[in-house]
Amino acid sequence: MASKIIGVSIVLLIAISSFGYYLYHQPIIIGFEKTEQPVTIEKTESYKETLSRVRQKALLAKDYIKSHHFNKTTCFLIDMRLPSGKYRFFVYNLTSDTIEKEGLVTHGSGSVSETNELIFSNTPNSNCTSIGKYKIGNAYEGKFGLAYKLYGLDITNSNAFERFIVLHAFECVPDNEVAPQPICVSLGCPTVSTAFLQQLKTYIDKSSKPILLWIYY
Repeated sequence: MASKIIGVSIVLLIAISSFGYYLYHQPIIIGFEKTEQPVTIEKTESYKETLSRVRQKALLAKDYIKSHHFNKTTCFLIDMRLPSGKYRFFVYNLTSDTIEKEGLVTHGSGSVSETNELIFSNTPNSNCTSIGKYKIGNAYEGKFGLAYKLYGLDITNSNAFERFIVLHAFECVPDNEVAPQPICVSLGCPTVSTAFLQQLKTYIDKSSKPILLWIYY
């Protein structure tokens, strides 16, 4: 009986000693934090290509703006080569050559094709997006609330005003990227989220000259 008690005591003593050793010698982790997943090469290269296209278009916009009396500081650029679930509406600062804001924007339902290549048209009732340069006109309260009239400046979008192509917001457009999922489509209007339109409103309303909007592919 005594030997059993002694044996149990020895086991307990070893267990307590081991636990004490762990408490005393356990590793201390300093400055540990969870890091984000590294950006893939494909994503980096894709962004570089997008930025390159934006800057190339902004450079051309500067020349057009100088001779047509538009706002010389800001222009709006929409890159329709990007999927609708990614930011493709860019507020570009022409002075610092930087993107100040970016948001989601729709394309027209008529522009959708089976090959995923967008179709562009200037034809009335086509429900297509029309590429080209636009002058942003006066604000008004329309079917979807605040909207801005758009005047097509190129042969590819000369019917924009007659087609009622305007810049407006709608609740189906999210505030943040949802790619690879697409967003909703419009009847040809560049439609953004309500929050993003309010940001654009600040630029448009404070400008003494019209702002150039350029939809390109």
